[in-house]
Amino acid sequence: MNKAYVAGTLDTKGPELRYLRDLLAAAGVPAVLVDVGTARPGEGADITASEVASCHPGGADAVFTGDRGSAVAAMAEAFAHFLQGRTDLGGVIGAGGSGNTTIVSAGMRALPIGTPKVLVSTLGSGDVRPYVGASDICMMNAVTDVQGINSISRTVLGNAAHALAGMMRHRVPAPDVADKPAVALSMFGVTTPCVQAVAAALEDRFDCLVFHATGTGGQAMEKLVDSGLVRALVDVTTTEIADEMVGGILSAGPERLDAVIRTGVPWIGSVGALDMVNFGPRASVPERFAGRQLYIHNPTVTLMRTTPEENAQIGAWLVAKINRMRGPVRFLLPLGGVSVIDVPGMPFHDPEADQALFQAIRSGWQEAPGRELIELPHALNDPAFAAALVDCFHQIVR
Repeated sequence: MNKAYVAGTLDTKGPELRYLRDLLAAAGVPAVLVDVGTARPGEGADITASEVASCHPGGADAVFTGDRGSAVAAMAEAFAHFLQGRTDLGGVIGAGGSGNTTIVSAGMRALPIGTPKVLVSTLGSGDVRPYVGASDICMMNAVTDVQGINSISRTVLGNAAHALAGMMRHRVPAPDVADKPAVALSMFGVTTPCVQAVAAALEDRFDCLVFHATGTGGQAMEKLVDSGLVRALVDVTTTEIADEMVGGILSAGPERLDAVIRTGVPWIGSVGALDMVNFGPRASVPERFAGRQLYIHNPTVTLMRTTPEENAQIGAWLVAKINRMRGPVRFLLPLGGVSVIDVPGMPFHDPEADQALFQAIRSGWQEAPGRELIELPHALNDPAFAAALVDCFHQIVR
């Protein structure tokens, strides 16, 4: 069995990290204790902080600067490089506060999806997106501070160690996908009928991976593209772009679609859910949007209708990205509506706003071999639109 890497700042979290190591060993999992501290050396490390720091592109001196903020950031980078170079790594576990969480999560994010990763953190009950990102890190709330072995920490850390041991001892075999390549699809609640119909049409020949367009969903999808694990994208739901441009909470960042540009992977795209920007509960909508058209999707999600002006900007941003794609592209415009609630009789039906989006895309479109803009009279969730997506897929994916 490969080894579990137990990582943390040994100068301040030594007893807790050694407790994790000993529990793993007792469960039959060989463990390696890795120090990632930036202040002073910890005791009993199998791999010292200096060894980890030497993996930084600028060497150990770039890590041990004497300034805590820059040292933590540099050690995080060094730890990511360190883990990527290990040939005996079977899983990673860490425990600590904000500094430890920053360092250890950076290393975990650099590892492939599927590598077991458990992180016990005092930040585990808050917004963990900066730490988890597009990875599959299992982040556990420490409940108490990670400071000493007490009745609470003993149980929480014990559960974490045994969770990692279970992941490592009972690995799920990788499926044989030689005859069934992976295809990524982006979906939202308001584009579900379309994406489900496309996936059903493709699933006999392709392994359909559906990503929820919640920001991290788009990031995870494109991480797989960069890793060469996806044969093509059916990117129906580009709604994350609206959140990036207007200020919603589900942005995938300004790098959305850059993996497609870098790799040239076949891309079949559309404008799914670009009629909306996402916020949390109604009270969380920023004051600057007072007076805007809102829709309570559920108690924790509030949607805001995009305006014609916003849609023109979104369309221009989107088409500029498409024009940089060097692989085969089919981009479909559903002239009848871009989501379940953007059709006649539904709350976000706004032909003027949709037309601003469509016209911006038409105006900015640059013809190129293998790149086609297709306009259809259907709404995005109409069966005929899903069928057109499937037809386009088969045109450019063999």
